[in-house]
Amino acid sequence: MGGAYPRRAGPVRHRTPAGLLPGPAHRLGRRAAQRGAGAGAPYPVVLLVSGVNVGQDAYRWLAVELAARGVVAVTYDWVGVLFAGLHGITPGVDLDAARPDGYGSRPTSPSLRPVLDALAQLTGALDGLLDLDRVALLGHSAGGTVALQSARFLPEVRAVATYGAHTMVATMLGWPAGTVLPAQVNCPVMLLAGTNDGVINGSADRYGEDAANRVDPITRTFDEALPDADGTNLLVRLAGANHFGIVHPLDPTSARAFLDEEATADPETTRALLVDLLSGFLAVHLRGEPADDFDRLLAKHDTTSSIASFRRR
Repeated sequence: MGGAYPRRAGPVRHRTPAGLLPGPAHRLGRRAAQRGAGAGAPYPVVLLVSGVNVGQDAYRWLAVELAARGVVAVTYDWVGVLFAGLHGITPGVDLDAARPDGYGSRPTSPSLRPVLDALAQLTGALDGLLDLDRVALLGHSAGGTVALQSARFLPEVRAVATYGAHTMVATMLGWPAGTVLPAQVNCPVMLLAGTNDGVINGSADRYGEDAANRVDPITRTFDEALPDADGTNLLVRLAGANHFGIVHPLDPTSARAFLDEEATADPETTRALLVDLLSGFLAVHLRGEPADDFDRLLAKHDTTSSIASFRRR
């Protein structure tokens, strides 16, 4: 994509159903495009939005799995300012847009629009492969937070899925302690979380709360930040999974990994469950497939105890 990339973004990588081929557009061969065009192209797109200081390679496994199930999966690294003036990999956070006088007026992430625009400018071998009118945001941790805070400002976004994310906001941005911001979404949402997430509760001080007696922020996000949507909004808790269950391989020095609890579920089993849940959710809301198959999938996993709890609203 060369100069089409946002200036602060690292290489954008995409996994296409045509051939699971990584890398810039010029590396994708004509043969892959021909194969894709004959196999259901154009494909819907899912944009994977990283957590803080979690590089895109940590989500490569997931991008490959989702591409194999019929969506173009796009990852990217965005280098920007973190709290306290430090710089690092970030989903991109416009702090002013997250303050009381700015929230709800624009996306809280400055990375999403430029990356989507860059995809729209792709030419050559990818011509006709990407359907940018059917886009989902899949965010991990802070990446999930900005996805929930930004989706409605991106008209092409049809669904949002998050793992280990909520919309509780830091007091340092001027909000009262324990504030849960309303999600800026007008599409179906699936909140995923592990029962052994140590990072969420370990970060309670950022939100002016006591970790010993607070209500789980992800539960509050589901109950208070999302609207009723006739059962299309979902909250699914994965038994024994921790905050970094969605990344592989895990870099224990990344972000606040030191706060996490040990996963008691087999990590490979957790990743397989995530693929099932995410691909099922995307199939319904990006590809327009009937919801019955996804409902049966949820029921199957629920009976095997791999899902600790499951709610709709």
